[in-house]
Amino acid sequence: MEVKKFKMIDEGFICDVCGQMVRPLGYTARDHCPNCLSSKHVDINPGDRLCSCNGILKPIGIYKFKNIYKIKYKCLKCGMEKNNIMANDDNMEKVISLSVIE
Repeated sequence: MEVKKFKMIDEGFICDVCGQMVRPLGYTARDHCPNCLSSKHVDINPGDRLCSCNGILKPIGIYKFKNIYKIKYKCLKCGMEKNNIMANDDNMEKVISLSVIE
């Protein structure tokens, strides 16, 4: 079993989905937009920026793991699914909408 290696990159960016200017998080690596919760498929291991897909990671769900909440994503380009830890400044209305079963 390979252990994922975390590389700390906490940088700002402009969201490709909603256009919001996203500031660095300040306490861990910023990996998604706090407004629309979208992310970009750029990592193989967290923070390494080694994935060439560059597809949009669409938030598709949320779940609790131990004492943290994680957002479940699906890449709109390659179909890969991954999870990111929810950030303190995430849009709670959007987070709640992910928890609703349709």
